[in-house]
Amino acid sequence: MVKKKKYVLVGTGGRCVMFINALAKEFKESGELLALCDTNQIRMNYYVNVLKNEHNYPELPTYKAEDFDKMIAEHKPDRVIVTSMDRTHHKYICRAMELGCDVVSEKPMTVDEEKCQQIIDTVKKTGRKLIVTFNYRYSPRNTKVKEIIKSGMVGDITSIHFEWVLSTQHGADYFRRWHRDKRNSGSLMVHKSTHHFDLVNWWIDSQPEIVFAMGDLKFYGKINAENRGIKDFYYRARNNEVAAKDPFALKVTDKDTRLQGLYYDAEHEDNYFRDQSVFSDGISIEDNIAVMVRYSNKVVMNYSLNAHSPWEGYRVCFNGTKGRLEFNVVETPYISGDHADFNIPGMHELDGELEEMVPEIIFQPHWGKAQVIKYEKSKGGHGGGDIRLLGHVFDGAEDDPLGHAAGYVDGAQSILTGIAANKSMQTGLPVDVTKLVTF
Repeated sequence: MVKKKKYVLVGTGGRCVMFINALAKEFKESGELLALCDTNQIRMNYYVNVLKNEHNYPELPTYKAEDFDKMIAEHKPDRVIVTSMDRTHHKYICRAMELGCDVVSEKPMTVDEEKCQQIIDTVKKTGRKLIVTFNYRYSPRNTKVKEIIKSGMVGDITSIHFEWVLSTQHGADYFRRWHRDKRNSGSLMVHKSTHHFDLVNWWIDSQPEIVFAMGDLKFYGKINAENRGIKDFYYRARNNEVAAKDPFALKVTDKDTRLQGLYYDAEHEDNYFRDQSVFSDGISIEDNIAVMVRYSNKVVMNYSLNAHSPWEGYRVCFNGTKGRLEFNVVETPYISGDHADFNIPGMHELDGELEEMVPEIIFQPHWGKAQVIKYEKSKGGHGGGDIRLLGHVFDGAEDDPLGHAAGYVDGAQSILTGIAANKSMQTGLPVDVTKLVTF
C-alpha cells in the first residue's frame, strides 16, 4: 500500500486540471491536495469551487505567489506540483526543493540553459526528487515503438525523419496566449517539441550532441497577414466585430464556463487576455522550423515543425540496419483550457479514414514484405498516456521496465534540444548541446 502523500499546487491555469482531477478522483487514496498558489486569486477561486461543488472536496486555502514559502511552512507537503507559466517553473521547483519538498513539474522543465543549470544544481544540493511529466511516453502507440526498437527488429538506428504538424485550430492557440512570447515559453521548440525530443531520446536511448536549426514566423503575426492582403485587424476577440468573422479567433460563449472562470472573469487582476489575435503584433515565436540533431550514439535526426496545417499529427521514420520503421499519428486538435476537444466537422471521420489508408506502425525489412504492427489502444488524453503517467506519479514507478518515468536529467535533455535550436536560429550556427549545462 502506497503511503498517502500531501500535495500543494502552484499555477492554476488550464494545465493543472489533470492533476487536480486525479487527486480528487482516481488517485484520492494516494494523495491529498492541501492548498493552491497562483498570481491570480480568481483562477484559484475557480478551482476551489470546482473541487468543492463537483468533487465534494473541502474548501482549499489559497496563497498568492509571494506567499509560496508561507504555504509550504503551513502545510508541510511531501510534494509540490508545478503547473505555472513555463518561465517560472525553475523558481518554484528550486524553492520547493530548498524547503524540503519533492517536485512534480509539468513539461517543459524550464525554458533556457541558465534556469536549467539552476535546477540541476539545486537537485544535487538538496537531494530532492524531481519528476517531469512526459505523458507522450506513456501513450500505448509510443510505447509500442519503444518496444519495437528495443527488440532489435529494426537493427541499429542510423537516421530519423520526424515531421510534426499543428492544425490551424490547435496550432493557432499558441499564438493567442502567453506562449506567443518566447520569453515565457521558450518557443514551440521548448514548450511543445520537448514532447518529441524526449520521445526520441527515450526511443533510441541517447542524448543530443549537436543541433542546427532554421525557422521563422511565416504565417501568424500582423506583418504576414498584411502581406497576404488582410486589412482588418483586432487585438483580442471578445466583443469584437472583426474577430466574429475570423475563423482563427477564439470565440467563448456563456457555455464555456471554464474559459470564463479561468480567464475572462480573472482579467481585471492581471490584464492577461486569453483570446488575443493570432494576426497581431507582439509574437516572438516561430511557426515554421527545421532542425537537424546529431546524438551521442551518432544517430542523425531531421525534424520539422509547421503550426498552420490543415491536419494535426506527426510522422516518424526510423532507418535501421535491418529495415525501416514508419510511424504515422493523426491527432485530434483541442483548445487548452476548454472542457472538450474543439469540434471540426468531419474530423473524427477523417481520422478513421486516414488510419485505414495509412496504418499507424509499419515495418519494412530490407528483404521481405512490409508488416503492419498492431498494439492495444487506450482511451484518454494524449493517446491514453495521461492516466498511465498519473499512475506512476501518484502510485510510484517501481515496475518500469521500459523506463517511462522521467526525472530531471530527462527533463533537461529534452529541453536542451529546443534551447539549442533557439540559439542556432539566432546565430545561424550549429550548437554544441554538451556545453550548455553541466550535470
